Parts: sequence; C-alpha cells; structure tokens
Amino acid sequence: MKKNILKGFMALSLIIGLGSCKNNNGHESEAEDAKEVAEATAESMEYVVDTTASSISWIGKKPAGQHTGTIKVAEGAFMANDSIIESGNFTIDMTSIEVTDLEGDDKKDLEDHLMGTVEGKEGDFFNVNEYPEATFEVTGISEVDGKTMLEGNLTLKEETKNISFPVSIKKTNDGYEISSEEFTIDRTNWNVNYGSKSVFDSLGDNFIYDDITLKLDIKADKKA
Repeated sequence: MKKNILKGFMALSLIIGLGSCKNNNGHESEAEDAKEVAEATAESMEYVVDTTASSISWIGKKPAGQHTGTIKVAEGAFMANDSIIESGNFTIDMTSIEVTDLEGDDKKDLEDHLMGTVEGKEGDFFNVNEYPEATFEVTGISEVDGKTMLEGNLTLKEETKNISFPVSIKKTNDGYEISSEEFTIDRTNWNVNYGSKSVFDSLGDNFIYDDITLKLDIKADKKA
C-alpha cells in the first residue's frame, strides 16, 4: 500500500514538474491568420534597425535536453510618431542560425541540419537554400493585462501567420530599443515538422517539442 502511495506521489510530482517546465517557456503565442500590415501616418519618422546591436535568441527542447542559439537580423525599419511605433518590419537571416551550447563538430553538425545544408535533410527544418530569409511585419501594438503586446505577421518558409508577444519599448536619444519577453511559437504552423510528435505518431521518446522559445532584442536608430 505504501509503495502504491509513493508511486502515485512520484507520478503526480512528475506531472506538476512537466507543467512547470512548460510555463517556464514564457508567453505562448498563438498563430493566427495573417492580418493587414499597420500603416504609418505622414508625420511619422523612420528608424533603421541597427543589425549589429540586434539579435534573436532561440531555445529548442526535446525530452533529453535542449539546445540554444541565435539568429541575426539582416535589415529592418520602424516608423514612429510622438514616441509611438506605428509600423515596421525586419528581415531575419536564416543562413545565420548559430548553436551556442555546443562546440566543434557537434556544433557544426546541428547548425547544418537546422539550416538544411546536409544532402537528403534539406527539408527537415528551415531549408535555407530555398528559404534564406524570414520576415516580420508589424500589424499593431496593444495593451493586454498591463503588458505591451507587439503584433505582427511572421513569414517563414513562405507560410505567414500572425503572432503577438510581450515587449518593452524604450525611447532613447537616438531611437528605440524593443526587447521582448521570452515567448513560444509552435513551429509546425510554419511546416517545420521534423521530429514532431503531433505530426508523426511513431516517434516514441525520440521527438522534439513543437514549441520554440524566442527572445527578440531590436535596436533602431533615427534615419540620417
């Protein structure tokens, strides 16, 4: 009897623990149909993204652990008026995918697999030879539960979905700094299906979680 109670307690603890891990991924961004892109007023000013000071970090998880990395922002611009960002977009260089938790051959092997530069595995993840860029276009900014939410169309592998995530927007002397909280997207909404248990039902424990955790840090300076 005591053994059964102990087993039950351990099972309950595991379930609670797994739930806690999911919550630690941050805001879960639901993918919706693409929306109309926001337009700026005539009085707005242009702020160009500083690509050297901007970055996107990512976390991918599987039952045995996780991998971390970064992706570079290739270009972008925002339009703002009276300290309010009205519209904007930026381009993501998918050929810049970097793995930061590995070194040597392991690092290069995973980067090549993610980018799809390995023969026969081009379509497993992002297939950068066919889809070298992803884009994000602002569709609006709103307040939800006291948080500023940046809304936009994310286009990845020619699939466009609207997402929203919490951000802090700071006005500086030279422009703007936009930093997001960690948020997750379900990669299968953009046809990145490799190792997905929701797509393939025979993977057992050899699967990769659908959610990718992202964090954006974007710096934009007033156009000269």
